[in-house]
Amino acid sequence: MTEPFEVTEPYDEGMLAVGDGHSIHWSVAGNPDGKPAVLLHGGPGSGSSPSHRRMFDPTRYRIVQFDQRNCGRSTPYAGEPTVDLSANTTRHLIADIEQLRVALDIDQWMVWGGSWGSTLGLAYAQAHPEAVTELMLTAVCSTNSVDVAWTTRVMGRVLPRPWQAFRDHLPPDRRDANLALAYNELVMNPDPEIHRPAAAAWCRWEDHHMSIAGEFRPGLVDADPSFQLCFARLVTHYWANAAFMDDDQLLRNAHTLNGIPTFLAHGRLDISSPLDFPVAVADAIAESRDDAVVEGAAAGGVAGPGGGGAAGSGGGVELLIADDGHGGSNMTQWAVSITNRLVAI
Repeated sequence: MTEPFEVTEPYDEGMLAVGDGHSIHWSVAGNPDGKPAVLLHGGPGSGSSPSHRRMFDPTRYRIVQFDQRNCGRSTPYAGEPTVDLSANTTRHLIADIEQLRVALDIDQWMVWGGSWGSTLGLAYAQAHPEAVTELMLTAVCSTNSVDVAWTTRVMGRVLPRPWQAFRDHLPPDRRDANLALAYNELVMNPDPEIHRPAAAAWCRWEDHHMSIAGEFRPGLVDADPSFQLCFARLVTHYWANAAFMDDDQLLRNAHTLNGIPTFLAHGRLDISSPLDFPVAVADAIAESRDDAVVEGAAAGGVAGPGGGGAAGSGGGVELLIADDGHGGSNMTQWAVSITNRLVAI
């Protein structure tokens, strides 16, 4: 079976104080005695979604989700008129994941991350490989300065009119600089006459480039203004600082994942996050293991390389290249096939 599972309600949830005045909201669904898995949402700033649980069999997985700092039901909320994001970096989020693992008395868990969550998942697994049983990432992106420039500037060659509107919301003297930083300055302004239009303009651009292919449907532009503000503030905060990591950090540290079965899936039609990064990640991991990438394609509901697969049985790396955009049904079905395989081993 590769069809997604029905969404089940959490059987436990709460708030965890993680320091610096922050508390994160967490929930656990599925089987209390099942295989632990933590789900890392995208954005940054999207918040956790019940739909992500559909990739995991609720009778066989203990499914942990949480809202990253300043978003969802975590506090303080970045959609308030003013907020301090100085204690919100990749390093802080990695520490939060570890605090949550310990608080839930979990020794090790599978890690899934999508989009920004894939960046965070890689960084967390590299920092704490001893806590990770498997790593499964979809819509894999680096959030480094090269990819940020691609999405905020180079993509203007693909979508010139929407990009011109995106650029022209900025003051003329900021249009040739780091666009994420320039937008961050606007959305962090406490004046709603400044931050609300800027957040809406950022969300409109995100909708344009994310929905050009695949099954992603525009929705940010119609979201509640406080959510738009939260999302735009957190995305620009991280993008303006290249996720607070060196550009080559995730590739340079690929060797730390040695021994962790790793599964990557990316859409060949994903122009928001080019395919070269997940291919480079797969190659770097495989090279560190003196191994080969098990690579496959998915279209028309056929998910993944199939079979037992190197990663599923002994610490290798699998890469699915799907006929999807930034997400899609092929990658979802592939993810279900992977999670089913892991509890069948």
